[in-house]
Amino acid sequence: MISKRLEDAINAQINAEMWSAYLYLSMSAYCQDKGLAGMANCYLISRGGRVLLKAIDAVETEWASPLAAFEHTYKHEQHVTSLINNLMQIAVDEKDFAAQSRLQWFIDEQVEEEENAVDIINKLKMLDGNSYGLYVLDQELAARVYVTPSPLAAKA
Repeated sequence: MISKRLEDAINAQINAEMWSAYLYLSMSAYCQDKGLAGMANCYLISRGGRVLLKAIDAVETEWASPLAAFEHTYKHEQHVTSLINNLMQIAVDEKDFAAQSRLQWFIDEQVEEEENAVDIINKLKMLDGNSYGLYVLDQELAARVYVTPSPLAAKA
């Protein structure tokens, strides 16, 4: 069992890493705004926009069960889909074809994300408390690669 001290230190490090990523994005936006394109690389900036980073709300850390966690995941993915669809609608309204092209990647990705969440929910429901089945599903999910590079992070 991990000690509370080490658990706290690792959680602090995770938080610091996330904060660092956010800081580096802010620095990238700053450099681009100052005309230092070689030091910055962001789609919004390459289109003449400016990145403004705001506070990130705390996330939940406890669920009643793995099924409840993945049902929450599915609802969140549906929310993300609605946000992306809204961005696409604005791009259509503004006749910004470059943004529409870039946003299409996210729309396609969200279809996959929602499908994956529903697939996992269905499998968890079929398990109906079977711990060996939960173990097998966990192993299957561990073999998946979830980190997909965002095209907004790369220069257009």
